[in-house]
Amino acid sequence: MQIIVVFPKMQDAKNIMNALIRHGFDVCLACTTGAQAISKANELDGGVIITGYKVADMYYADLYEYLPKGFELVLMASKAKLDNCYNNSVVCVEMPVRMRELLETLHMISYRYEKTQKKQKKLARKKEEKILINKAKALLMDRNHMSEEEAHYYLQKTSMDAGTAMAEVAEMILSMHDMLD
Repeated sequence: MQIIVVFPKMQDAKNIMNALIRHGFDVCLACTTGAQAISKANELDGGVIITGYKVADMYYADLYEYLPKGFELVLMASKAKLDNCYNNSVVCVEMPVRMRELLETLHMISYRYEKTQKKQKKLARKKEEKILINKAKALLMDRNHMSEEEAHYYLQKTSMDAGTAMAEVAEMILSMHDMLD
């Protein structure tokens, strides 16, 4: 999980960045403008932007609106400013910051981020497996003059008999076909 720290004063951003790095977090940028943070975020797959209530070129709410998919926003501000934050998707940490609270918050976000990444990979793998199975069924239907139900049953039965996943059987059928062609 990549972290971007954006605060109006560069020294504040660097101090937070250095503290997070000391605690094992991957901070890829410390900057003073929302535009810099968004530009960097657009290069990444996901992560967290930690920001103050207002940076050089925008408020936290504007920054949140421009966030690319896969990013979360952590707002660090005074209690008075946090009381005005009505967006439930923004994670709030009260200033002055207690490092332990910030670290716990980031660990929670990191855990959620990793779970989401695993789920997305699993969905992508299932989609790939479904494509393989459909290709193998189409091949069986074409070569062996099977109906779709028969081809599916054949893959299912072969899978059960061999004790392997249907996708592996489908891959084997497709690779055998490629070898024979």
